[in-house]
Amino acid sequence: MRFRNLKKNIDTKDKKLKDEQVKVYYARFTDRIKAFITDMFMIYIPILYIITYVVLDGKDDFQSSQWAPLMGVTLYGFIYAILVSKLSQTPGKKAYVIKIVDDSSYENISFFRALWRFIAFLITATTLIGLFIPFYRKDKKALHDILASTVVIIDKQV
Repeated sequence: MRFRNLKKNIDTKDKKLKDEQVKVYYARFTDRIKAFITDMFMIYIPILYIITYVVLDGKDDFQSSQWAPLMGVTLYGFIYAILVSKLSQTPGKKAYVIKIVDDSSYENISFFRALWRFIAFLITATTLIGLFIPFYRKDKKALHDILASTVVIIDKQV
């Protein structure tokens, strides 16, 4: 056997082993929605409560302020990006045993990529079009997942 052919066989065997080792199960869209709602109650609502009653004087000041909701969303975005970059999960995603990873290497994503994913989610949720994409894709990626090159998978390490 020629060395060139031998090398090709080794490369294809290694590639097959890598493909077999990575078994990916994509998270259901309903679990993603439930995780999002859980995150809203566990992270975002306490932030809004602190802004409303600790920083400001109450709901009237919060409703008349333009920067208070913006600060709440910004703070939530930073907390979200930190959790996703360090743990690949938020508390809601941990409750439903799913995590956010890179779509090619299935490893954690960086802080800035997680922050970009959050900003892309805000744009996607505003237009609503990107939220219907997972119903038509095998990998169940929404528009913000496509833009950030991420995928939400079931965490099999539990």
